[in-house]
Amino acid sequence: MKVGVVYATAKKQSWLTVDVPEGTTVQQTIEKSGILSQFPEIDLATQKVGIFGKATTLETVVEEGARIEIYRPITCDPKTVKRRAAPEGEAKA
Repeated sequence: MKVGVVYATAKKQSWLTVDVPEGTTVQQTIEKSGILSQFPEIDLATQKVGIFGKATTLETVVEEGARIEIYRPITCDPKTVKRRAAPEGEAKA
């Protein structure tokens, strides 16, 4: 069955399609995709993963057509970024 694996940095994005047998886990799919060699900074022990935008575990069994996403760690407080992005004179959250 075909499954997608995606990861993106500010400068580079990758979407790989992997053919895996039924019963394959998220972690096994990620390892088979080769994305870990493209992005050596990925640390599956600390980074979160998801399928179609919903958080999941590395032990989850994937289904046909799933899109596995590897999420980058947050590097700043999202509330601070939102306040800085608000135009002058607008109420800040």
